[in-house]
Amino acid sequence: MLRAILFDFNGILVDDEPIHHQLVLQVLAEEGLELGADEYRARFVGLSDRACFAAAMRAAGVEPDPTAVVRLVARKASYYQEVMRRQGFPFFPGAVALVRQAGEAGCMLGVVSGALREEVEGALEQAGIRDRFKTLIAAEDVARGKPDPEGYRRAVGELNSLPPLPQRLIHPHEVLAIEDSPRGLRAAASAGLVSLGIAQTFSRRELDMADHVAEGLGGLTFTDLQRLYAESSRR
Repeated sequence: MLRAILFDFNGILVDDEPIHHQLVLQVLAEEGLELGADEYRARFVGLSDRACFAAAMRAAGVEPDPTAVVRLVARKASYYQEVMRRQGFPFFPGAVALVRQAGEAGCMLGVVSGALREEVEGALEQAGIRDRFKTLIAAEDVARGKPDPEGYRRAVGELNSLPPLPQRLIHPHEVLAIEDSPRGLRAAASAGLVSLGIAQTFSRRELDMADHVAEGLGGLTFTDLQRLYAESSRR
């Protein structure tokens, strides 16, 4: 039985991957570091800002100083907030409706993301769906980002420990993770979750480790998610 859904944020709920890409390149350029568009997509999509900047600095032959990384993350976050204040958070078609439908059906919901908490909270508040999510695990909440399963394991723990408490414990195999990147899918698999890959950032072939793959959330209903979950459980 599908009892909970954990959503990734960037590339699943909010269509802001191009914005993050642009801002990462901008901040690195301000530091005199170059990163190609193809290299960013292949190596850094799905990483937290902290991990992304540290990896980009190493790739450029610069040993990342933790204080310098924090400074770059903060600068990029301020640029991101400026963009969102101007244009609002660009939710994918169908994302908000699916969240509301799943919540109304009694399914527990959460977000597990490498984005900063302020960014995730701001988007969910804008859409009027923050109260639908029982747990929100952001970049600040974990020591190791995806593909490490720490975020997903912590989210399942909070589904069980935060009020209102479930009548019985939620087990990982009763949770569906919705992801758009290979890193995120590996994290979900390592945590024992059923996964749905959404081919909005990567191709279907690149997401072949998912239990199921769809083109987008638009057109999907909670009933569809229940069906996909049931098909995976019968394998």
